[in-house]
Amino acid sequence: MHTDIAQLEQRLAAAWNETAAEAGAARDPAPYGARLLAAWAEPQRRYHTTAHLDAVLRHVDTLAGHAADPAAVRLAAWFHDAVYRPDRSENEERSAALAERALAELGIDAARTAEVARLVRLTVTHDPAPGDTNGEVLCDADLAVLAGAVDAYAAYVAAVREEYRFVPEDAFRSGRAAVLRQLLDLPRLFRTPYGTAHWEGTARRNLAAELATLTEPPGATV
Repeated sequence: MHTDIAQLEQRLAAAWNETAAEAGAARDPAPYGARLLAAWAEPQRRYHTTAHLDAVLRHVDTLAGHAADPAAVRLAAWFHDAVYRPDRSENEERSAALAERALAELGIDAARTAEVARLVRLTVTHDPAPGDTNGEVLCDADLAVLAGAVDAYAAYVAAVREEYRFVPEDAFRSGRAAVLRQLLDLPRLFRTPYGTAHWEGTARRNLAAELATLTEPPGATV
C-alpha cells in the first residue's frame, strides 16, 4: 500500500511540474507541488484525498478538448480541495485564495491565476454558466464520481460519511439528503458532451438510490 501511494505521489508530482510549466511558471514548481500533495494527504481526509485528485485530473484529461484553457483547469483541479476541513464551510474560498497566492509567486500571469481561482470557487455550486467551457470541464471532472459503478459509488458514500463522522447520524442523513436533492434538481449534472453522454444517467440513478436510503422510514425494509 505504501508503495502504491508513493508511486501515485511521484506520478502526481511529475504531472504538477508539467502543468505548471505549461501554464507559464517562472519559478521551480516542485516545492509548491510537494506542499499541495502534503495537503491532499492530511489525516482528516477520507474521500478528498490524493486518489480523488488523481481521479479528477484523469477526468480532466478525458474532457480537455472541450476546455478553452486546459492548463487553467488542471491547475484548478490541483487547488479545488487543497484546503479541506469537513467542519468548515469556507474550504473553497480558502483554496481559491491559496491558488491566488501560490500561482502569483510562481510567476503565472494574472489572468490565468484569476481564472484558476474563479474555477475553484465554482466548485461551491458546480453550476457553470452556459458557454463556460473551463467551468464545465472542472465541474464534470469533479462530479464524475457520481457516475461510478455500484461498488465504487458505495465506497465514495462511505468515505464521505467517514469524513463527517463527527456529525450525528440524523443530522448527517438530513444534510446529505439536501445535497442530493440540490444535485438532482439541476437541469443537467454534466455540461460537457462527454459527461452528458457517458455519466448523466448513471449518476442520477446513483443519487436517487442513495436519497431513497436516506429518506426511508426507520426500520423500513427493502
